[in-house]
Amino acid sequence: MKKYVFTLLAGIIGFSSYGQAPNFISYFSNDLEKGEKMIEAYFTPMAESFGAGLNNGWYNTAKPHSLGGFDLTFTLNTVIIPNSAETFNIEEAGGDVFTSTESEASTIFGSSDKTAMTYTNSSTNTSANFDMPGGLKTPAMPLPMIQAGIGLIKNTAIDVRFMPMMNVGKSINVNLFGIGVKHDLLQWIPGIGDAIPMSLSIQGGYTSLNTELEISGQKVALSTKATTFNLVASKKLLMVTGYAGIGYNSSTTSFSADTEFELNGIKFDNKIEMDFESKNNLRANVGLRFNITVVTIQADYTFSEYPTATVGLGVSLR
Repeated sequence: MKKYVFTLLAGIIGFSSYGQAPNFISYFSNDLEKGEKMIEAYFTPMAESFGAGLNNGWYNTAKPHSLGGFDLTFTLNTVIIPNSAETFNIEEAGGDVFTSTESEASTIFGSSDKTAMTYTNSSTNTSANFDMPGGLKTPAMPLPMIQAGIGLIKNTAIDVRFMPMMNVGKSINVNLFGIGVKHDLLQWIPGIGDAIPMSLSIQGGYTSLNTELEISGQKVALSTKATTFNLVASKKLLMVTGYAGIGYNSSTTSFSADTEFELNGIKFDNKIEMDFESKNNLRANVGLRFNITVVTIQADYTFSEYPTATVGLGVSLR
């Protein structure tokens, strides 16, 4: 009898907390490992795209606010999903425990087509068929947020970003909170810093994102923590500010799901919790900001494994 992956894989992972006999658990250690890898392979593109989106939109100029200056900006970071993130290699993830006549299966961002799979119990060598669910078939993932910044002493600005729980895609609800800081570097170069016709700052930001979604009737949750550090340069000419940044991104994601079902006469009611492998990469972006009195309009593009286009509209007072 066919079962969807989240009942089957959740059940396999659930064996680790079923009963008290250590030998019973050890029989399924390989199944547990492969089950976790299958779940991670399916969801990793979403975790990585969220990490990329969260680490963007922090700045539209390298010049921090002066003391008491502030801005309030609505930002939309749209992460472009690369073709390589639409599928995963079944053999690499499932080994000889989860197999298929196909070499690849859809990730959560891939085709909506299901993939016929076979689970082979590594202890009893019995097998069961199930369908690996298809994906959302989406080319991009938008992440809207509201961000506010205020200038402090020593050419330093603090930014706070927030988004209440809201829907950003089919069956996906998210909320986020983040805090960042930007500090002018040229002020620390006596006699030279003031003469350089541009602004140069170091910027860092941390964002926490909580995601809730439902796949094949199974409710799951992802919690992503993203951190970025950047060197940002900008130059203002009349009403236009050109800016560019180069930096380092890191993100970690934890996965959890509740499940309750029966498999081969055994009932499972366990919560799954696992951490995905952390993601670290370099990033570079370029953009323009237009100032119309106190109104700002920004647009930039980030070059990275998950490219991101950012647009923003706000008000800013120095």
